[in-house]
Amino acid sequence: MISINILHTKPDRIMDIVRELRTMGMVQGKDFDFAFNQASYNNDSWEAVSPRCTVFYFYTEKYATFFALKYTGETEWGT
Repeated sequence: MISINILHTKPDRIMDIVRELRTMGMVQGKDFDFAFNQASYNNDSWEAVSPRCTVFYFYTEKYATFFALKYTGETEWGT
């Protein structure tokens, strides 16, 4: 299994990516899976302890490579 992290991207964009993968014929649970993790903050400040992050898991190297080339450069900083 190959994991690829996408940082600082809103859930609606993540779901767009998931829909695009499905449209390309990939099957969730067979070709890929994903997990969205909300940012966590200190109780006394607005500073994030860990950023918003989505981890995509791929079971085939060719799909992981395609995904990394297409989607890892589009992180949405500060949105």
